[in-house]
Formats: sequence, C-alpha cells, structure tokens
Amino acid sequence: MSFPVIRHAALTSLAMAMAAPSFAQITVSDAVIVTATRSAQLQRDVLSDVVTLQAEDIARSGAGSITDLLQRQRGIEIARNGGPGTNSSVYLRGANANQTVVLVDGVRIGSITSGTASWSGIPLQAIERIEIVYGPMSTLYGADAIGGVVQIFTKKGAGAPNVAASAGVGSDQTRKYDASISGASAGDNSFSYAISAGREQSDGFSSTKPGTSNYNADDDGYERTSTSGQFGFELAKGHDLGLVFLNSRTNGQFDSGASRYDTRSQTKLANLGVFSKNQVMDNWYSTVQLAKAEDTSISDTGVASSYSRIDSKQTDVTWQNDIRIGEDTLQVLFGHREEKVVSGSTPALGKVRKTDSYAGAYSLKRGAHLATFGLRADDSSQYGTKTTGSAGYGYRFSSALRASASFGTSFRAPTFNELYYPGFGYENNKPEQGRNGEASLQYDDGVTEFGASIYRNKLTDMLVTTTPCPDPTRKGSCSYNVNHAMLEGVSLNAGRRIGAFTVAANADWQDPKDETTGKSLARRSKKHGNASVEYAAGALTAGAELQVSGSRFDDAANRNRLGGYSLLNLYATWQFARDWSVLARMNNVTDKNYEVARNYATPGAKFFAAVRYGIK
Repeated sequence: MSFPVIRHAALTSLAMAMAAPSFAQITVSDAVIVTATRSAQLQRDVLSDVVTLQAEDIARSGAGSITDLLQRQRGIEIARNGGPGTNSSVYLRGANANQTVVLVDGVRIGSITSGTASWSGIPLQAIERIEIVYGPMSTLYGADAIGGVVQIFTKKGAGAPNVAASAGVGSDQTRKYDASISGASAGDNSFSYAISAGREQSDGFSSTKPGTSNYNADDDGYERTSTSGQFGFELAKGHDLGLVFLNSRTNGQFDSGASRYDTRSQTKLANLGVFSKNQVMDNWYSTVQLAKAEDTSISDTGVASSYSRIDSKQTDVTWQNDIRIGEDTLQVLFGHREEKVVSGSTPALGKVRKTDSYAGAYSLKRGAHLATFGLRADDSSQYGTKTTGSAGYGYRFSSALRASASFGTSFRAPTFNELYYPGFGYENNKPEQGRNGEASLQYDDGVTEFGASIYRNKLTDMLVTTTPCPDPTRKGSCSYNVNHAMLEGVSLNAGRRIGAFTVAANADWQDPKDETTGKSLARRSKKHGNASVEYAAGALTAGAELQVSGSRFDDAANRNRLGGYSLLNLYATWQFARDWSVLARMNNVTDKNYEVARNYATPGAKFFAAVRYGIK
C-alpha cells in the first residue's frame, strides 16, 4: 500500500465526510487529558492522537455495551462471538486485540493467558469518562501498548450528595437497572465518595448460525452484576489518599453443539487500587499507587475434559514524580509488576512473571512549539530487558490549528498461553516489537473540528501459530516468533455545530498486513467509518448514526471473506422533568444480516427504552 494512494482516497472522502453527519462529538480544546502523558494536560497541548468520551456522551448514546460504544469511534473495529455477553476483541488502528493496554482508573486489566481485556465485564453505568490514545505508548505504560491505550475512568464524588438511577427494557427480554450515589464534604480534610451498582439480564439470541458444528437453536442470554466506587480523603492541602474498586460478574451462555446442557462462560473482574498523591514541593508532585486486578474465566460445556478455569492476577506498584520546570514537565517513574496465573484445569499455565520498570519523560513548551521525549526500560524475569523510546514535536499555527509528528517504539510481552500452554506454548518466545511514525493536522475552534493522521507501524517478531514448529525438538504446531507485520493508514475526523444540529464524520483507510505471508490480518477491514447527525433543543435530543465497514477476512490465510456492512441506528432522549428523562434507541433499523466473526450471529433490529433519574 502506498501513502499517495491513501492520501488521495482520504481527501476525496473527507469532502463527503464534511457533508455527512457523525457520531463523533466535537472536542473542546481546553478539555483535560490524563492518559496521553500520565498526568493532567490540556488537550490542546497533547501531541498524541486522542478521542475522549464524557458521561453525557455515553448516556445520550444509549449504547448497550462498551464495545458498541467503542465501535462508533474512529480507528476502532470489533469482533464478537455472538451477543453482548460473549467474548469481544477490540482492534485499534489494525493492531491485534492483545496489543492494546486497557486501564480502569489506572489499574491495568486483562487476562494474562490470552492477553486481552474482558470487555463484557465493564459496566457502562459506572463510567465517567473514556480516553482513547492511539499509537505506541510503551514508553509510558510498558508491555502491550503497540496499538494504543484505552483508559476508563469511573465516576468520582464532588459537591452535594447526588443520587442517580435508571431502569430499562428492550428486545430479547433485556432488562437493565442501576443506581449510584456520590458527593463530597466541604472544607478542609474533605471526604469524597462515589458508589454505583447495576444488573443486566437478557434472553439473547443464538450465538451461532445454522449449519455450523457448534450450532444450537436455543437463545444464548447473559446476566451481569457489578459494583464500583471511589473514595478520597484530603489529609492536608496538597496531600490526598484514595481508593478505587470495580467488581463485575458476567454469566453468559454460548453454543457448543446440540447438547441440552446449558453451556456457559463466566467472567469475573475484581480491581482494587489505593493511592497517595502528595505535593512534595511547590513544583514537585508525587503519586504512589498499589493496584491489584483479578480476571477469572470459566468455561463449562458439561464435559469434564473440556471444563476450564483460569485465574489471572496482576499486582502493580508505581511511583510517579512530576516536576514542573517553568512551563515544562519532567516525569520520572518507577514500577514493579507481578503477573500470576492459577489454573486447576491447565496446571502448566501456573507461572509467575515479575517486571521492574524505570522511565523518564520530558514535555517542553516554547511559544508555538511543543515537544516530548521519553525513554523506558522494562526488566522482566521472563523476557529480559526491553528498552523503548518516543519523541514528538508540534507547532501551533494558531490557537485552533496545530501540526505534529512523532516516532515511538513499543513491544508486546508473550502471553502465558504463548509461553506455557501444553502442545502450543514455547518458553523461549520473545516479545513482539513495533516502530511507529506518524504525522497529524488538527483544527478545533469550538464550532468546527477537523483532524487527519497518517501512520506507519512496523512490527517484527510477531507471534503466530506455525506448523511445523521451527524448533526441531518440537513436533506439530506451536506459537513462535516468525512473522513481520505492517500497520499503516490514514484516520480522519470532521464535524461542525450548525444551530441546534451537530454533524460530523470519521473515516479510516488502513492496510493491516502480515508481511511474511502477504495476507491481510484477520477480521480487519481496509476501510471503515461512522457518520451521524444530532439535534438538541430544549428538553429533546435526537440523533441518527450510520456505521460502515468494508469486507474483511475471518482467517489468517484469507480464505473466508466476511462481507462489508452498514448499520443505521436511531435514538432520542426527552427530559420531561427537572431530574427525569426517558431514552429510546433503535439499533440496526434495517435489520441488516452481517458478520464480524464467521458463523457467529449478530444482533438484528433491536429496541431499548429506559427511564432515568439524575442522569444528564
């Protein structure tokens, strides 16, 4: 793929995008971003390509799951094995699902054996904000941040006590209920709190299609319960203690042939983080955090030999120091991470990996010039020492227009499956490595928004299943570092407020390719985008969304093609009293039959309505 071809296609479609609506919200240049630099920074000073979603955007969208919400953002595609309660994969800029770091309030989540996050266990009602940072972020977050970082912030207490609740019903006997309370005491030694709880149930639909070996005509539903919260206490001015937690349990049905046994998968998430934030000097801020995350995955088909339970446990200790030097910031970071797997069904996975990290970064501002530099070393008990670095430069032509360019290296650590799974893992596997260069142009005057990014991410030592295994002492297939890949493309977004309307669009042209085989990476299209229009006046907000994706291949050999598709969604919110509102949403209005994973069903036309109290 050549970049001139991409640029031509991008410019042509951008003109169409400007005339079309989009789900993407207009960004605000003075919004505060945390994930891109691990510290609070105005969005206009952030050189990384970033998308933010606020609680108001989430509530107004009426999305049924976090993957539904992410799928409508630029640069993101998903694959899912059935309905909302089943496993999902999220791809950023064409990177593999295990090449993205996912954080909840600074706590890294995900399975150590598969390397992916359990998206179905993250409750939407608890989310205050989502930040999506595209591109290599290993300099700040270590292993696995090749495609980017997604950080989810749960609700934080402030001001007078506030109570919120909602109850909704929809297609497939879907029922959702949630409630929360938050607030903070006034004056010195303030105490803040925010607690939320929710429950979801749905009868679902058959997760597989007729004609497949796993097909079962029964509906595959799910149920999820969750609790989350934050507590904070101001010891003295500039000195704060805090605690964050998330507990979620998802019980989902799936198809495993015509058996009458109720085959199920269960996912449990348990996150806990405690931190101390201290202003050591006028220009020196220190944060110490201890975080623990547990991911339990159970698969029960009724056959003892195929029963599986895997407990992944991660413990992270970080000490971050931000030192202000005029308008510049020096950041020094120390970290220790321990990964542990306990598996009664597969004892060979029961291993421990420890990593010590040391990182430094410098952010510089000189008039219209912005620059960042970073260097990090991760010393692992399993894969040795990996060093990553990054550099970026930006120039402001005006308060609204900025150009930037950056280069960064990254890596992904082998999962425990790729290292130790019997008959598949290979203990000598090395980390995957990435080298990414990109350039972007951003314009945002608060009314009109435009963005264009072009990137090229070269991956080496890719871990794939290869047959026969290159190791002469092994028989059959195994996971092995044999392939190279290239992720390159253009990502565009545009939008404008016109009176009571907001119109915008985003579009991606990409070529995620396995350079060793010359094949496209599985389940990733070469073009996809979103468009929407929203009307907001008084108590009424209504909108329409269009999601479009080109064709993809379901397999690495590119033998099984998944057709392209377009989905139309409609939604409306009406605030009929001061603190009361109703939401109605219709997804896939035209009842489009499509696939994001071969032989797995996707939702047809679905309706959902909810009554909400205290939710803006």
